[in-house]
Amino acid sequence: MSLALRSVLRPLFKLLMLLLVAVLSLQLYFVGRIALMAVLTPESTAFQRSEIFRVVEATGSLKWRQSWVPYAQISVNLKRAVIASEDASFTEHDGLDLEALEKAWGKNTAAEQRAQKQADRIAAEDAKRQKGKKTSAAQAPQKLVAKTPKIIGGSTITQQLAKNLFLSGERTLLRKGEELVLTLLLEALLDKQQILEIYLNNVEWGEGIFGAEAAAQHYFRKPAARLSPYEAARLAVMLPRPRYFETRPSSEYLASRANTIVARMGAVSLP
Repeated sequence: MSLALRSVLRPLFKLLMLLLVAVLSLQLYFVGRIALMAVLTPESTAFQRSEIFRVVEATGSLKWRQSWVPYAQISVNLKRAVIASEDASFTEHDGLDLEALEKAWGKNTAAEQRAQKQADRIAAEDAKRQKGKKTSAAQAPQKLVAKTPKIIGGSTITQQLAKNLFLSGERTLLRKGEELVLTLLLEALLDKQQILEIYLNNVEWGEGIFGAEAAAQHYFRKPAARLSPYEAARLAVMLPRPRYFETRPSSEYLASRANTIVARMGAVSLP
């Protein structure tokens, strides 16, 4: 190997080694943080900290409601409802539900195909109008825009917890890879009860409303231990879009979907 080539490869090798050490150090940090959660409750999550910054920046103030309650003091109804709504095979998988991911992939592909057909149709209609008589700006028809397809995630409760605890909201391949690693670490270092307990105490249920106790008090003026099946189901249905449903308490979808979840709760096995 020539001296010139060595002079080029040596700093490159050092850089790669530094990157490897940095990645391994980060993973060891995550291992330590997760192992500690088996005995100490996490003070906050990455998602909560980003929300604090967003709300304060937007409003100049912060209304924050969160009160940790042990697993035993969370209504069985809420545990069943959240599992039925968010992750039906929670007690069976090791953090990843491949069947749910496959279904989500199929639905997303179909949604993207429908969106593309709609975009092609709109483009064809626009082209026809261009060939017609020219009109003034005031007379010109409003340009049609294709709807963005709704993307379905297929994430398990453990994956959602991994994302909320440690990661940013960006959607990159690197972040998804880190989410996978964290999911497997959570499943390896904590049992299912601990995972569900941390999730239910930290998940968002409205702007500045985090955890089952705060949600139960805010929406139903009662502790999380006393939630009825229907109340628990309504909270579970809110989870994908809590701030949206917080402002729409009379939503027909919310009521209808909650009834569906109530019917499924009896078949749910708890950890």
